[in-house]
Amino acid sequence: MSRKMKNKVLEQLKIERIAAEGKCVGHHEGKVVFVANVAPGDVVDVRVTKGRSSFLEAEAIKIHEYSSDRVSPFCSHFGVCGGCKWQHISYELQMTYKRQQVIDQFERIAKVPLPQVMPIIGSEKTQYYRNKLDFTFSNNRWLTREEIDSGETFERNALGFHVPKRFDKIIDIDHCYLQGNISNDVRNELGAFALKEGLGYYDIINQKGLLRNLIIRTTLDEQSMVIVQFGADDQEGIDKTMEFLHQRFPEITALMYIINLKKNETFQDLEVHTYAGKDYIEETMEGLKFKIGPKSFYQTNSSQAYELYKVAREFADLSGNEVVYDLYTGTGTIANFVAKDAKQVIGIEYVEPAIVDAKENAIRNNIDNTLFYAGDMKDVLDDTFVSNHQKADVIITDPPRAGMHEDVVNMLLKLEAEKIVYVSCNPATQARDVALLAEKYDVIKIQPVDMFPQTYHVENVVLLKIKEQE
Repeated sequence: MSRKMKNKVLEQLKIERIAAEGKCVGHHEGKVVFVANVAPGDVVDVRVTKGRSSFLEAEAIKIHEYSSDRVSPFCSHFGVCGGCKWQHISYELQMTYKRQQVIDQFERIAKVPLPQVMPIIGSEKTQYYRNKLDFTFSNNRWLTREEIDSGETFERNALGFHVPKRFDKIIDIDHCYLQGNISNDVRNELGAFALKEGLGYYDIINQKGLLRNLIIRTTLDEQSMVIVQFGADDQEGIDKTMEFLHQRFPEITALMYIINLKKNETFQDLEVHTYAGKDYIEETMEGLKFKIGPKSFYQTNSSQAYELYKVAREFADLSGNEVVYDLYTGTGTIANFVAKDAKQVIGIEYVEPAIVDAKENAIRNNIDNTLFYAGDMKDVLDDTFVSNHQKADVIITDPPRAGMHEDVVNMLLKLEAEKIVYVSCNPATQARDVALLAEKYDVIKIQPVDMFPQTYHVENVVLLKIKEQE
């Protein structure tokens, strides 16, 4: 029955609301239909792309009525580029549905008594809010249907983003509204220079070509880091590229390059060469300076990171006498941010270079009450570790999207800290972990924070308190 639905056209489907992962929901003959790239209130014809016994997935092929909640997308690449899937929805409605996403995930997955979810903290900037973007060079530019049907010949080199679900196709980006400062100028002028000089764009299929990847990082005070990944060990081509950037953009704080001959673009195991300037940039938060190296993790929305960390600090409600464990500490941003209000902060992170940065950030800011350890969380945070350190009064945890390993959750239950402040970029896995922690903890506060306008992603902070002994 479900397979027979594939490719069937459903007419005049009323789009009712937004569900998880940004898709919208309608109903057809009692079945839920998930549709991307539409808005609540739209009336559309859709083609079924996947059929299941309990739901259908479909793509919109014709819009009969447009929702009153729609707004005009501001980017010419919207609808093809996958970076900003919600530009057609007003920001007020985006925030409403992000908060609702948190509520839905906790009611569906956590299934524990909940306080009222607080109003979401919106982002003052809804454009140019990211401090890091990765662009890809490719000799296989994505062509629009109009370009293909025209029969004309087009430039096939591109510098931009991957087409969603296509590793081998790149959309050539003219202007990106995600990152400000010098980002668009650097990308466009480097692309034009490469075409003029005949520098090879990377061929992902045959694994060859000089120019492979461009990473641009910026800070709130307009420091910038530009990293070019080269797919060939061609020093003449490398020097030509880097000298162009150095001469054209002397304001770049840290100009670097990487020679990457591997089959993927990860470079944690590769040497980063500093061509000009420093080998790092700095972000400032409440007078604290955080060093950001080419391999460092830092929240990609600097302004909202500050709002997020303020919520975590408020939930922790430190008096100066507490020992804090900061799990998944990264470069120690939260740990160093709350250190002045704690007796001691102990950070744990599995990426060793990040711990090096965390220690250096503490030294640079004259913070002497932090300790940092590198290793897999489930292996480091064990009975021996706990016995060698003071007992945690407060635990702050900010795991990756997959959430915490079950062994880590079990250790938290064993530690019985008075409070757990759980920061998450994925409310679904957060709710799953909270359900396990509910054995000994009550949920006291829930605060969503919007880090990524124009997308369906939402950050969420939960305060848990140990249950009183009966």
